[in-house]
Amino acid sequence: MSAETEAAVLASVPKGLLRGGRWVDSSTGNTLGVEDPSTGEVLVQVADASVEDALAAMDAAVAAQPSWAATAPRVRGEILRRTYEIMTERNEDLALLMTLEMGKPIAESRSEVAYAADFFRWFAEEAVRLDGSWSTAPDGKSRIVTLKQPVGPCLLVTPWNFPLAMGARKIGPAVAAGCTVIVKPAKQTPLSMHAIAAILTEAGLPDGVLGTVTTSKASAVVSALIDDPRLRKLSFTGSTEVGQSLAGQAAKGPIRLSLELGGNAPFVVFEDADVDHAVDQAMLAKLRNNGEACTAANRFYVHESILDEFSSKFAARFETLVVGRGTQADVTLGPLIDQAAVDKVEGLVAAAVAEGAIVLYETPLPNATGYFSPARVITGVSATSRLVAEEIFGPVAPIVAFSSEEEVLGWANDSEYGLAAYLFTRDLDRAVRMSERLEAGMIGVNRGVLSNPAAPFGGIKSSGYGREGGHVGIDEYVETKYLSLNVG
Repeated sequence: MSAETEAAVLASVPKGLLRGGRWVDSSTGNTLGVEDPSTGEVLVQVADASVEDALAAMDAAVAAQPSWAATAPRVRGEILRRTYEIMTERNEDLALLMTLEMGKPIAESRSEVAYAADFFRWFAEEAVRLDGSWSTAPDGKSRIVTLKQPVGPCLLVTPWNFPLAMGARKIGPAVAAGCTVIVKPAKQTPLSMHAIAAILTEAGLPDGVLGTVTTSKASAVVSALIDDPRLRKLSFTGSTEVGQSLAGQAAKGPIRLSLELGGNAPFVVFEDADVDHAVDQAMLAKLRNNGEACTAANRFYVHESILDEFSSKFAARFETLVVGRGTQADVTLGPLIDQAAVDKVEGLVAAAVAEGAIVLYETPLPNATGYFSPARVITGVSATSRLVAEEIFGPVAPIVAFSSEEEVLGWANDSEYGLAAYLFTRDLDRAVRMSERLEAGMIGVNRGVLSNPAAPFGGIKSSGYGREGGHVGIDEYVETKYLSLNVG
């Protein structure tokens, strides 16, 4: 991409706060810089919201809630459908914008734009399918009627690693259900959210239905909004530690809550698996998004009888990776989000090597500034190593050998997390048996990619609760009202 193209894309995105249908500056006039993680340089400055700005956004959302809730479902759905169409038309610009602020390779950014747009298409269709029920009471003397109504103003807190998709996955069902929303994007990647907000406005979303609050003071801003008695729903994607803190604060409301938190996905390869296929899928499960995904395969458990074959083929595939700035066409692995992310990965790898683990292959790094970390395949890893116990959030694949189904099941479930798991076997009985016993909200059977707008996304244990996507995704944004009708 040329510097001129990058500059034009950056210039096209609003830099303020969307409130009541207008883009405004922060009340303090403060701004925050958005970095290019491949260089460490500041791309642009955006408005840095204060607590007062957040509460003003709540005022706008509350004012718009009654009319938006009363808007016909078909009208809501058509706005989401137009949003999908505009995003699809502008895939290239949106992908470049995401790569500039987040770092992932441009090909992956294009895929994420399409994935994000599909959430708007999916929930455009779900908007007209919210239904209730009618039944006769057991004594026959009344009728039981249920209605689904929007929960009300929502706060959506999105992460930096999938800045378009995570926003779309929350905004889509909330808007479809008739809720107004305030979105607080991650300070590292606000531009993608600004682009979505601008497109939704262009698609016809009424003033006040969507507000944005970009801020460097996330704790104070989010806390103020949670403490506001007018807030009805909080949806958060991020770290387990922050999610647990928000859950405690939200319980005082109480506020409807959805949490999508950390993960530590096991990738289990049995002796009867198609090894070549498992390696293909391992590349996707591990390296998608530079390894910075809560669903990323974090620990690879490979049966001892195929350990050498799998490890050597996996390492050979790593040798084909090109690390660099994601805007370059040949790059297949970009930088991590910041220096703290690099330091965490390097610390985990160093600790494993000190315990006797072996780096089977390590990618060379570009001769450039930025937050780059090598992609590594590591063997001889202990089943109790920090490298398999903690979420890596980087391009490192630790491999542990196992000898029996019971052994690997115990290791796989020995984690506070329970978001995703991956299972490779040709034995259908084993696939079903393991899937039922693995403690995870989502399981890929002979597949390394799980995400689909039509499927429920979410985890168990410390990976959170609630589901996004699928038919159940919109249920997170509605209340069920019961009517008892007397029959004389």
